[in-house]
Amino acid sequence: MRAIRVMNNGGPKVLEEAEVDDPLPGVREVLVDVAACGVNFIDTYQRSGVYPVSLPFVPGSEGAGTVAEVGSEVTDFSPGDRIAWAMAPGSYAQRAVVPVDKAVRVPDAIDDNTAAAAPLQGMTAHYLVTSTYPVRTGDTALVHAAAGGMGLLLTQLVKARGGNVIGTVSTSEKEQLAREAGADEIIHYTEDDVANEIRDLTDGRGVDVAYDGVGRDTFDASLASLRPRGTLALFGAASGPVPPLDPQRLNSAGSVFLTRPSLGHHMLTRQELDWRAGEIFQAVSGGDLTIRVGGTYPLAEAARAHEDLEARRTTGKLLLVP
Repeated sequence: MRAIRVMNNGGPKVLEEAEVDDPLPGVREVLVDVAACGVNFIDTYQRSGVYPVSLPFVPGSEGAGTVAEVGSEVTDFSPGDRIAWAMAPGSYAQRAVVPVDKAVRVPDAIDDNTAAAAPLQGMTAHYLVTSTYPVRTGDTALVHAAAGGMGLLLTQLVKARGGNVIGTVSTSEKEQLAREAGADEIIHYTEDDVANEIRDLTDGRGVDVAYDGVGRDTFDASLASLRPRGTLALFGAASGPVPPLDPQRLNSAGSVFLTRPSLGHHMLTRQELDWRAGEIFQAVSGGDLTIRVGGTYPLAEAARAHEDLEARRTTGKLLLVP
């Protein structure tokens, strides 16, 4: 089969298409014919070596497809079932092995591309608004990169729970997308001081929660934008890791809370995985949640997808199609 391999850490050019042996499912795994796989910032961290992974490896951890073969102890799925997954390595390929405890069924009403775009960012947005900081009616959330795949989902889910969204974007085109998703106010972070704008928009109070997947470039502004005892959920580092922090800064900012959550710790049980994935797929099927696929690339063009993602030239979700 064809797959993308990383032989050495580095820039996007280390993503090479190669012919490799088909993987074999273990006793509690399924072999899947991949219809589409998601491109995420965590893939760039692993490719570059920021998140160490044993070399060589096939990148990608999210996708959707059809079960081709099941392991000897698998009773949950059968060949022909359509599934989607997140947190299963080796997804940049024509075939992938997925542990059954990471796989979820795809409703008939959802197409393969949407199914592949939903799990990682959809469930991340879900845990952020339901578990990390449960948004309540009247809360105000700061959502960075509001026109990105995560930002658009977060904005919709915050609004669905009765909250208000102040989003940050870099262009007028991205502002339009964020507003279409429900953002109440928009700040152009390349032109305006985000923290000052937040204070003006909230009559000096600050936001209840800042959802920050950008990291180094936005962290200080996020911290300065919180109300007393507000929450900063730092769930990613698209611009690079945040430098070490003196905890006294949290006191000075108003006895605020800082957390660095991850999806893996929010799908620890089958029940929790089914809850998060089920609510996301139900909202998509019912038309209450829109997943924007901002670009699809042939598998062989994985390097171009990474370049576009890291250069912030994209909106919505990026997919590779084997």
